[in-house]
Amino acid sequence: MRSEQSGVTASRGLALGRARIRAPRIIDTEERSLPSDAVENEVGRLQDAICAARTELARLRDRVQGALAQEVGEFIDMHALLLDDPELLAGLTGLIRTGRFTAGYALRLQRDRLVAVFDAMDDPYLRSRREDVEHVLGRVHAALQRGQDEGDIIGLAGEVLITDSVAPTELLPMVERGVVAVLVSRGSPMSHSAILARSLGMPMLIAPAEALAAIPEGAAVMVDAGRGQIIVEPGAEDLADLREREQAEAREQRSLVRLRNAATRTLDGADIALWANAESRDEVARARQLGAAGVGLLRTEFLFLQRSEPPSEEEQYAAYRDAILAMEGRTVTLRTLDLGADKADAAGIALAHEPNPALGLRGVRLALARPALLRTQLRAMLRAAAHGPVRILVPMVSRREEMLAMRRALRECARELRREGHAAAPDTPLGAMIEVPAAAFALPTMLDTMDFVSIGTNDLIQYLLAADRANDALGELFSPLHPAVIRALHEIIDACRRAGTPVALCGEMAGDARCTRLLLALGLSEFSMHPASLLEVRAAVRRCELRALRRRAGALLRARDRAALERLLARLQASAS
Repeated sequence: MRSEQSGVTASRGLALGRARIRAPRIIDTEERSLPSDAVENEVGRLQDAICAARTELARLRDRVQGALAQEVGEFIDMHALLLDDPELLAGLTGLIRTGRFTAGYALRLQRDRLVAVFDAMDDPYLRSRREDVEHVLGRVHAALQRGQDEGDIIGLAGEVLITDSVAPTELLPMVERGVVAVLVSRGSPMSHSAILARSLGMPMLIAPAEALAAIPEGAAVMVDAGRGQIIVEPGAEDLADLREREQAEAREQRSLVRLRNAATRTLDGADIALWANAESRDEVARARQLGAAGVGLLRTEFLFLQRSEPPSEEEQYAAYRDAILAMEGRTVTLRTLDLGADKADAAGIALAHEPNPALGLRGVRLALARPALLRTQLRAMLRAAAHGPVRILVPMVSRREEMLAMRRALRECARELRREGHAAAPDTPLGAMIEVPAAAFALPTMLDTMDFVSIGTNDLIQYLLAADRANDALGELFSPLHPAVIRALHEIIDACRRAGTPVALCGEMAGDARCTRLLLALGLSEFSMHPASLLEVRAAVRRCELRALRRRAGALLRARDRAALERLLARLQASAS
């Protein structure tokens, strides 16, 4: 019988498939005492399962070295580090040897202990890391259950997977196996899983657990993630509507392809710069093919993660040089290391066990605390800059002194390289990411230290609203459509305009075509985004009249709540359609 459910969009798209219900990943193994002569064999079984889980993660890491490395790589690395944790292994083997428990039951006990520790933490960010523990131990448990088909965990071709949550590491295998959509009861549109789903083109909806529980196993399910709609056992009219809209989307995609080499220009002749975010040669090449104005953000963390020691100057130089050469004369923005305790760091660069990593030693703070590490990276960047136009971007800036210190370090490295006979580019532009409220509010007093500005909305929104974007309970709160966010963006853009300082926006908001008109109205003229979003945003820009949008800025700034902003945004969309 036909029924409808609704949910919150995490990743847009249309899908029709067979419902597969996946129970929450709870290790539920009964207590069973082993005979003494079977204990060491059980320890061996556990170690084999951990090795199998580690191998699975390594293979997955190899498959995401390109466009998806940033979105999912840090989670793979974090999970791999958990599997390598000697305390975790010692705890599990100790339970088997002293309690004579099965490996499965030992996993359950260890899971329960660790979850209790995380749940007792005051910091909401650290509490959220319990999911990493659950996913890792769940992966080991699955490796123990050799008779279990992977399809029971991941899903099969033509299926809509219905579950409580998905880890970022699970999404790529789902796409490869042909899963057509994911429905979850936990998560937020700004979670890392949602961001990755959008990169993969996987429709994803977040719906109440009771709504998902009403969907029977094996039922035909139509998912309209754009409208937030789930139709169980769709009728003939539903199916006809689905096909019509799929054909319309296919036509839209074909029209987007024709925009590869088109100008990013509004109807009234204003040129808008679309830059690309990247971290690999594949992404840089993709950006070049799609006509990006340049690379607005080249992440350098991929060179540092999942290794026992930091990369050498030569290794960094080669990676940066290759990206610069691939852009064939278009500017590449190299961001200095943005590494903190929230990312997997096998080299021990970041501080371990920070009580609040989001507010800890990360970004420029870490760079200045590790001068040798900073010197190596700046030298590599300056040497690479001899091969094409380069800008250097500093993350997590909160005060003027940090930019002055970075500029001194940059000048010293340049002098040092020239003394050594290297071709170090003179006067390499130095810019700051504005993602800390302090920097946003004090920007007019800091702009003389910056050659350009890049707004990092993911962190800026998080800090402005005191809302962790990965916290399921705060999904409704974390939104760019908050008066504080809109006013902060306008003030940043306006301050840069008055000072004559170039400003771009490089968060998720930049690549969301639904926000394009809003950002143009606020005065933005430079966007930096994942290459996959370039054509859609270009199409949105080409349908806009900039002067008309700019006249709406006052109304946006006067909006008193999210509902008012959503109404204004809907009017902006309608006026340009």
